[in-house]
Amino acid sequence: MQTFQSVYKDKQWLQSLPEFSPAALVLVFGDRNAIANDTMQSSIGSAFPNAEYVGCSTSGEIQGSELHDNSLTLTAISFDSSYVKVNSGNITAHADSYQFGAKLAAELEQAQLKLVLVFSDGQLINGSELIDGISSSLSPSVLVTGGLAGDQDRFSETTVWHNEKVESGLVVLVAFYGERLRMGHGHMGGWKSFGPIREITQSDKNVLKKIDNKPALDLYKTMLGDYAAELPSSALLFPLSIQLPGQEQTVVRTILNINEDDKSMVFAGNVPMGAKCQLMRANYEDLVDGAEQASENAMQMLGTQKPSLALLISCVGRRLVLNQRVEEELEIVADILPKDCARTGFYSYGELSPVLPFGKCNLHNQTMTITLMTEE
Repeated sequence: MQTFQSVYKDKQWLQSLPEFSPAALVLVFGDRNAIANDTMQSSIGSAFPNAEYVGCSTSGEIQGSELHDNSLTLTAISFDSSYVKVNSGNITAHADSYQFGAKLAAELEQAQLKLVLVFSDGQLINGSELIDGISSSLSPSVLVTGGLAGDQDRFSETTVWHNEKVESGLVVLVAFYGERLRMGHGHMGGWKSFGPIREITQSDKNVLKKIDNKPALDLYKTMLGDYAAELPSSALLFPLSIQLPGQEQTVVRTILNINEDDKSMVFAGNVPMGAKCQLMRANYEDLVDGAEQASENAMQMLGTQKPSLALLISCVGRRLVLNQRVEEELEIVADILPKDCARTGFYSYGELSPVLPFGKCNLHNQTMTITLMTEE
């Protein structure tokens, strides 16, 4: 497996694109207006004529140990014996996220399928239902990871692209095939719960309506205090820990939007009735430690194999907490991975990764997720 990387910033590529590359896949993350430009489409297509190129808008682009904004980060991947196929579709043509995800995954060739990377719209999709639908159509042995597109902290519009399609509502599945393909994955948060444990008493999938029989938004504002005036962006600093009935494990959910009319809140994933919830917060040390642990977990899964590529997807909420020190979580990842391992990714509105090694994929918020891959 070989990679080529460059960054498009201030209207130029920092490393010139090749005249011709045999790359089969190009990952491009960042500025939706730049990628939609006809000249940009033509230049990428000319440099990588045999490749599918995919990506999404972000809340910050990751390349190496650096964070970029208003840029495009490009990583072209050539394989020795593996190959990829890409399927995409738009949620606007389907009734719900679960059925949509199931249909997209069912259309993939299943023989020798090892890994599916998912890049999804970050606002029009119910992330937890999408990933449940995708998983329902795949063998449990297939690793599924990925992330939801971001839009800085604006929550205005997210877009995803597959070749010439640059659309809101788009979901892209990148399927990897090959007997020599090896993967590792890891995820970790670093957030800690605080305050009283409450119960979700009314919800509709990912729309939270009442907590402890009180309007959810009113109660959430009370818990946030002075930060309430900055909603919905301030909610990234105080996500909710959700514990489902009968389960010990918790998941973290981040708010995507609020509705002042009915006092409800829209989350990236489902918030079921009967679940317990609690506010969370984090500090710099906890988040950086979480990124380090995610890297170590992913490396352990590869054993003696050295990764050629690392896909890093971290939450925009982590970026806001780390602030000017955000690149330190990228640097700690670099310290764990081999020096020659190419690193790319983005800050997102939701992260997709299993909790257990090669287990079922889940939607996470406020985590750093890492997917490693190489060819044996």
